[in-house]
Amino acid sequence: MHVPDGFIDAPTSAVTGVVAAGALAVSLRGARREQGGTSRADEADRAGERTAPLAGLVAAFIFAVQMLNFPVAAGTSGHLLGGALAAILVGPFTGVLCVSVVLLMQGVLFADGGLTALGVNVTDMAITTTVVSYAVFRALLAVLPRKRRSVTVASFVAALVSVPAAAIVFTLLYAIGGTTDVSIGKVATAMIGVHVLIGIGEAVITALTVSAVIAVRPDLVYGARGLRQRLKLRVDGALVDAPAPALARTAPGTARTSRRTLWVTGLVASLVLAGFVSFYASANPDGLEKVAHDKGIDKKEEKHAAADSPLADYGVKNVSNARVSGGLAGVIGVGVTVVAGSAVFWALRRRRAEDVSPASTGL
Repeated sequence: MHVPDGFIDAPTSAVTGVVAAGALAVSLRGARREQGGTSRADEADRAGERTAPLAGLVAAFIFAVQMLNFPVAAGTSGHLLGGALAAILVGPFTGVLCVSVVLLMQGVLFADGGLTALGVNVTDMAITTTVVSYAVFRALLAVLPRKRRSVTVASFVAALVSVPAAAIVFTLLYAIGGTTDVSIGKVATAMIGVHVLIGIGEAVITALTVSAVIAVRPDLVYGARGLRQRLKLRVDGALVDAPAPALARTAPGTARTSRRTLWVTGLVASLVLAGFVSFYASANPDGLEKVAHDKGIDKKEEKHAAADSPLADYGVKNVSNARVSGGLAGVIGVGVTVVAGSAVFWALRRRRAEDVSPASTGL
């Protein structure tokens, strides 16, 4: 659903750019809280320390899976948006940053998504999907049994809802600042219809990924925090909650896979998906491209400013073999995204550590 340059007029693009910048500023502050700091004051802080290193990996994984377009209807394909997956794994604020890093890398390096439309894409693909999916996710967890299976079910539904929600937001933005005269009713019907189908694929990918991480390290899944039952100890004849360290040592499944092993496994999986599996992805246009072509939204599409980039269109310039060219581009994309994402979240962790240091607290 990457919006190219020329679909939305300049004033609307500028406003969405301001909205996106404000949301990213809020997300930077929120992500610092989600990732915790150096304090050992509470369980949430410790959980933040465990999940922070995964944020860059989540961004790289989303980049890789977005290269895997899957067929959803005759002549149409879809791909992961990733907002729900990121929000559930590492938190909604961190999730917005993860998807935004992916969109920035795609726009600048791969000419995927317009540069003047970057605010539109961040608003639609990062903010909308993350906010909507996490709201649905938390609402479902509030009524479902407090079990790990509920996290998977809630992940599926949240991801499913997030994709047509993004289609609705695009339609609203097009109604405000579309550059072509096309019936909004027709755009809405086409966009929502095809993206409901794409949402099913998004839901399956999200639920399977969340379920896989929960199976080996449930303590690293942000959305699963607080679902496990506290270990009880009998003290002077009364049952009391065990300290968090004791719980972490005794909770089943929390230590079966180290963070480093999980990180390496996730990175290797991302490289394989982007460097090899992506060659077999559907070549059909995605939902937005198909609707834009069929309805005439793309009549004023502008050439991408990075169209001559060495990695434009997910291929390495001057490499004639399509399989090798696409695979190299995918591997480079995963590498750049994991480095860029990790740098952002490392800086947040460093800032958080400074904020809670003895010097800053006056201790």
